[in-house]
Amino acid sequence: MKMNWLLMTAGLAATAIAASIPALADDPILIKFAHVVAENTPKGLMAERFKELVAEKTGGDVVVQVFPNSQLFGDDKVLEAMLLGDVQLAAPTLSKFGRYTEVLELYDLPFLFEDLDAVERFQQSPLGQEMLHSVEGKGLIGLGYLHNGMKQLSASKPLRTPEDAAGLTFRIMSSEVLEAQFEALDAAPIKKSFSEVFMLLQTNAVDGQENTWSNIYSKKFYEVQPYITESNHGLLDYMVVTSAEFWNGLPDETREQVAEALDEALAYGNQIARDKAIEDKRKIAESGRTEIIELSDAERAQWVEAMKPVWQQFEGQIGRERIEAAYSANRP
Repeated sequence: MKMNWLLMTAGLAATAIAASIPALADDPILIKFAHVVAENTPKGLMAERFKELVAEKTGGDVVVQVFPNSQLFGDDKVLEAMLLGDVQLAAPTLSKFGRYTEVLELYDLPFLFEDLDAVERFQQSPLGQEMLHSVEGKGLIGLGYLHNGMKQLSASKPLRTPEDAAGLTFRIMSSEVLEAQFEALDAAPIKKSFSEVFMLLQTNAVDGQENTWSNIYSKKFYEVQPYITESNHGLLDYMVVTSAEFWNGLPDETREQVAEALDEALAYGNQIARDKAIEDKRKIAESGRTEIIELSDAERAQWVEAMKPVWQQFEGQIGRERIEAAYSANRP
């Protein structure tokens, strides 16, 4: 009698589980999009636009949750978390892919690109698009590039010539190229996460940092750095990335809808990056909290001369062909 009751109970449980499967199948696909910057930056605004577009294009079949300001993971951990399935989409800086591929180090080379127009020309070229696929052997898929902007130098003292940076400490992202860049100036680079930068500057734990106008403004770095040199010496861009397991596991139609939404969101974010560079520089200047130093052509040439050897230092792992193609993009 007892055995019959157990069998009946097991049968009812199996029926209940089977009945629940269709309902589970109808649940929306969840995409957790983690990033490290504020909501009002190009990346933050792009992520929110992507969320809206996905909802429109999939009719609610896919739901995007955006986690800004390192709420889930910092850029140093997010790719590992993605491979474990804890997050489905991220947009780390291109510097963060050093453990997965060397070719993307190209984007950290100092004074390689003159402006975002040159960056855009190279990234949309066959060679630039090919570089999106450089992480696929590690289980990741690059889906597109997102601009933040050209980087400026901020410091506790005026920086007009390379000699002015000698002996100072600068926070950098984890990147061998950026490390070499500051060592070329006889400065000391210190690798720290983006979420720590304000405190490091405020407490004088470091003397300076490099960043775009939008990050300097949104994170209030200008309030704790008395000088910003408009150097436009480097590029801060991101690669939107997902795991091959997640991406290839999506239904074909859903994948196409999400990819279309992302392409539109990236175009939106890239235009914002251009607009905010102008707008946020103006806001910083108007704040009166810091002095913006504009370099003369002769002064800028000194910085180029000091940092240019970094290109040759990393030519072997990046590839001369890629460096030459990227530099050629400065001439339309």
